[in-house]
Amino acid sequence: MPGSDVGADFWMNEYITPWDIYAHGVTKVLAYQKTAYQEMYVVETGTYGKALVLDGKWQSCTGDEFLYHEPLVHPAMIFHGSPRKVLILGGGEGATAREVLRWQTVEKVVMIDIDGEVVEACKQHLSEMHQNAFDDPRLNVVIADALNFLDTTDEKWDVIISDLSDPIESGPSFQLFTKEYFEKARRVLAPQGFFVVQAGPVSPGELVLHARLAKTLTTVFPNVQSYSSPTCTYGRAWGFILTSEQEINTRPNPENIDQLLQEKTSGGLRMLDGVALLGMLNLPLHLRQAIAQETQVYTLAEPPKFFGQGSVK
Repeated sequence: MPGSDVGADFWMNEYITPWDIYAHGVTKVLAYQKTAYQEMYVVETGTYGKALVLDGKWQSCTGDEFLYHEPLVHPAMIFHGSPRKVLILGGGEGATAREVLRWQTVEKVVMIDIDGEVVEACKQHLSEMHQNAFDDPRLNVVIADALNFLDTTDEKWDVIISDLSDPIESGPSFQLFTKEYFEKARRVLAPQGFFVVQAGPVSPGELVLHARLAKTLTTVFPNVQSYSSPTCTYGRAWGFILTSEQEINTRPNPENIDQLLQEKTSGGLRMLDGVALLGMLNLPLHLRQAIAQETQVYTLAEPPKFFGQGSVK
């Protein structure tokens, strides 16, 4: 390409829409495996470091994963104030657990992931992400199906984090973005607890999935709040949805948030503080309108289907 210095011969193309592709240049493949559930790559990239890719879709990358994992974890923890027991559904890289374990109040974390081979590959190759979180005695990793776990546990959790791969039809998690799944999570959520879901892109061309997830969650929880973060390697801002029986204050005082984080966490946050949280909770007009106008509810009979897998060139 004239005027460009292309640094890779191996490209992973993620199909964003039927007309849009985000191509990532790969400099090295660290691991590849077709597991019982999905196709897994762990790779090195030229710009954003190491990455986990499942079924051709970028999961997280060491260079910008903090833009995903910090907003996924900390708003729920902040609004609870003193979480002791946290349940993570998904989260194979260990970075979600890493952020949860920053909280000094946390006594027990259980991480449920269906694919043990992915978890082992992340332990081996993505130490930059998990930062030895798997060695923390407060963390118990269970290789199991999230639906089965929710059906069989009677424990109550202060915070539940749904950190599952996107609901593509051939993947292992499309059933876990439905009303039935959210009802199971609510059953094991403590009365003062908070449940958060990674909830897809919020770009104008793709926000239907997010809006429908928000609508679905309103049929299960009385308080539902969307927010998003600009995740660079996804090629667009990514949405999250926080829910609870408790009221969610969308105008928190930034100074109070900063003080809480200073007193109750080990620090080291890179993107989330009181000002950032205040901004994330106040959505732009077009997104508020899309959520308000949505009527469809995702169920097991009619679950969501995320657009396509990626490809390797």
